[in-house]
Amino acid sequence: MKLPMKFVVALAGVAALAAASVVYVVQAKAKSPERQAADATVAVDSSGQVELGEQGRLLFRNGASGPGYGTVASVSVSDPGGPRRISSLTCERFYTVANGGLCLAKDSTPMAGAVARFVDAALGEVKRVDVPGIPNRAKLSPGGRMGSWTTFVTGDSYSTPGTFSTRTAIMDRELNELSSNIEGIPLRIGDVPHRGEDVNYWGVTFAADERTFYATVATGGRTYLVQGDNTAWNARTLRENAECPSLSPDGKKLAFKKRVAEGDVNPWREHVLDLATMRETPLAETRSVDDQVVWLDNDTIGYSLPRGNGKESDIWAVPADGSGAARLLVPLASSPSVTGGLGKPSS
Repeated sequence: MKLPMKFVVALAGVAALAAASVVYVVQAKAKSPERQAADATVAVDSSGQVELGEQGRLLFRNGASGPGYGTVASVSVSDPGGPRRISSLTCERFYTVANGGLCLAKDSTPMAGAVARFVDAALGEVKRVDVPGIPNRAKLSPGGRMGSWTTFVTGDSYSTPGTFSTRTAIMDRELNELSSNIEGIPLRIGDVPHRGEDVNYWGVTFAADERTFYATVATGGRTYLVQGDNTAWNARTLRENAECPSLSPDGKKLAFKKRVAEGDVNPWREHVLDLATMRETPLAETRSVDDQVVWLDNDTIGYSLPRGNGKESDIWAVPADGSGAARLLVPLASSPSVTGGLGKPSS
């Protein structure tokens, strides 16, 4: 039985994640035609409701100003920049699979932290978990049984009081079992069992077997990609310098952000790792992506990028094989997910 444990952090992980929580990297000041198009007022589609599992719809967090700001919205994958349906469910991060979703939101009660809401196809709440901290990441397993979320918290760090650290949970909905902080999972670095006060996890992604997961772990000033087993309750490192992994629908590849520069100016480059060969491929998106990306299908990565003002973001897409170029997908939006596949862009 897995019980909540006191959370402690790796110093390097705290520094990187704390910066990510309060600072956006300023992108190029000159606006491309795509950026100018993204400034246009978005249209609202009032002909239908936001429903999960509906094929041909891309789900996301609405970033357009107005009454629906911050709510879950959807657009047609054939016209992702077109009219969007707006719901009343407010989330900071949202993820959907099959006919359900996970909404990680700020709690409406002052100083109460966050709340993880599991919702049905109509976005009705079916389970609620109160969570300490500031919402950061949310994922579901392909079948919807397993859920995970990461929040930023203060006061847990063994190093500097008041600094940010992270807390990551895994929920088995079938067993109704919550591991509110996975920091205590037995870990092996290479072939060596590892224990340390600075072990820190974030950014979980699940395999289709509903037990295997991948995540980032930081310890000893280094970050690693880990593969974990929620049933056997253990984890082992696969490689260094791979953060916020996201597993492809076919389970063969992991997208991740790799640190390619020190400091806060363009530190990340998105890569894809072939799990069979452990060969990595840098993607055509050369801007710094500080996000846990999603697979829109087996060939396409989706992610959000902040605009230069740091207050708004857009969803972009890029081929997963390193070819092509990044393209604007949904303006004024973040936290994308899709159940039916994106399909190929029109020529």
